[in-house]
Amino acid sequence: MGVEAGAQAARARALVVLRMRSRALAVALLPAAVAVILLAGAAGGRLEGPVWDATRWVLTPVAALVLLAAGGIALVVARARPAMSPTVAIAEEAAPDLYRMVRDLADRLDVPAPSAIALTPDCDSWLEDRTHPAHGPPPVEEHEDIAGSGRHAHRRQPVAPVLVIGSPFLWWMRVGELRAVLAPVVAGTGPSAHPDIAAARRFVRGLDAAVAVSSAPRREPLSRAVLAGVGWVARLLLRSCRGHAAEMERGVASAAAERAQAVDYGLRIVAQEQVGLAYAGWDRLLTRVALPAWRMGRWPSRLDAGVVAALTELSRRDRLAEGFASRLGERPACDLLEEPGAVDEAASLLAARLFHGGPAGTGPDWSPVDWSEYPEEVVDRKWRLDAARLHRVLDAMGVRPATGDTPPASAAPTLSRVLDHLTEPDPAWPPGPPCTITAPGYSPAAPAVGLTAPAAGPAVPGPDRRAAPGTGAAGPLQKSTGTGTGTPAGTPPPGDVGAASFADDEDLADTTPRSAALAARLSAELAREEAPPPHAATAGPGPVTPHAAAGPDPAALWDDRALPLFPLQPPRTARELLADHLTAMVCCAAMDSAGATPGLDWLDGPTLLVDGERTADLAPKVLTLIEDGNAVPLRAWLAELGIRPEKPVRLA
Repeated sequence: MGVEAGAQAARARALVVLRMRSRALAVALLPAAVAVILLAGAAGGRLEGPVWDATRWVLTPVAALVLLAAGGIALVVARARPAMSPTVAIAEEAAPDLYRMVRDLADRLDVPAPSAIALTPDCDSWLEDRTHPAHGPPPVEEHEDIAGSGRHAHRRQPVAPVLVIGSPFLWWMRVGELRAVLAPVVAGTGPSAHPDIAAARRFVRGLDAAVAVSSAPRREPLSRAVLAGVGWVARLLLRSCRGHAAEMERGVASAAAERAQAVDYGLRIVAQEQVGLAYAGWDRLLTRVALPAWRMGRWPSRLDAGVVAALTELSRRDRLAEGFASRLGERPACDLLEEPGAVDEAASLLAARLFHGGPAGTGPDWSPVDWSEYPEEVVDRKWRLDAARLHRVLDAMGVRPATGDTPPASAAPTLSRVLDHLTEPDPAWPPGPPCTITAPGYSPAAPAVGLTAPAAGPAVPGPDRRAAPGTGAAGPLQKSTGTGTGTPAGTPPPGDVGAASFADDEDLADTTPRSAALAARLSAELAREEAPPPHAATAGPGPVTPHAAAGPDPAALWDDRALPLFPLQPPRTARELLADHLTAMVCCAAMDSAGATPGLDWLDGPTLLVDGERTADLAPKVLTLIEDGNAVPLRAWLAELGIRPEKPVRLA
């Protein structure tokens, strides 16, 4: 370890953590030590008498129980599997230039080189210790993920941590920028190799893993009681050393930053600007572009390449980003990979699992989609599915067709029907069976009949819903906000929807009664579609399955039973659901009557193209219809673009 002040401070804090471990061990051994003294005194004829005999009879079993409990706790702490970040491992043969650059950087910093390199679908980089016995040694065929890791005979030798790199960095940054950004991270292997710091980290990670084990659900009563005691002790020790462990990590980071100042310091200042830009582009790409595809059961297979396109588009729109696109002429860091396409695909699949909760591999309801296929496979399909759902809900509400259209029994789905319902007052429509839409591709199977609005009073949150692949889900782990409960109780007449009950719903308070009622029905219908089937099997831990060129994950030792781990957006409100469905209906009408086409905007996601130009002024007019019941601006917009709302549209 170097002479940096931060390294010395980190070692001092590590010694404090180790002293706490020694004190805990001493407390556990104290009853046994006293019992040994009492027994030795009795054997030597010194500690005799009724009092000493009673003390021995009481203390000896207590000491044995304490030793047994301490041994069990130590075993759980030692064997518990520490948390490991989900990553895509990169074998050395899959990225020899990248490994060569990292080793050269470690030599310049005079620190040990990382033992392996892995990618994470996030804009961050760090070192991760994976030397715990629960993380290895893997079988011989899985040793490729740790470059230079020996076999069983070398397990006692210190092993450097794994370098985890954010995959967007490789595609957006240039080689020199990536080296400058990684310098402080790689410099952290120096303090990490110190025995005291490594031992303190292992102790803290073991305590954290023991707490996780004790909190695991579905255990037998006896084991649950035993592990509750283990968890109590582990939490007590964690609270005692938490502050010192945090200060130790700060010292390690300070020492790494101080050591890295000698390497590419000027370039690092410029590269930090690219880190912020990459983060903004990555977040926008996931929330606006990738999330709609994930909800459709499709996962974009080139997310990292999409970051470059999104940030290039940003540089054309935003004057603050001017000059960043000129860097694209330099060598990108992804050229350090032998097969960047395969690595990008593996990282894209992992991103879908982490941020949306998709399956580990492809299937009929979970398949990759290329960017060139995105408009037709995702945008067009999404709009038509939303439009079909909107008309199913209108059927269930008994909404009549548009004025002047064909009779209800043979009515075709039109935009006019939606506009008339949201703007005109309820006519004297006699109660009866709901009207049925008949059109090619439209099926009223599993209609929204029976989705009732809540009674007057406080809004009742809808059921939790996890997006299922291929269902057009609203998003991962969402709730319907203050909408219907989804209780099958028949369909009320169109004029008796209980609109007064929505006055208490903050989200729908500023909308018209008809908009509020339709939004509630849509939210309840979507909740019903996304509800998991009864007795559905819970997904257990499973490995990420990157392509062979990217190398297998070390053991995929992360628990994915609670996917998505990082939901991208809060649940969509009922108003947002209605706006999305109404926008989809308008886009379908534009495509079927005005020759518009679906498109992909790298910063805003699905977009409507009219004569090859992006339409950006539709949202305010849709909100005006929802909030005020005024369809004049929207009808004027439709007439300007030559869109005929009375013409039937093709639904999914």
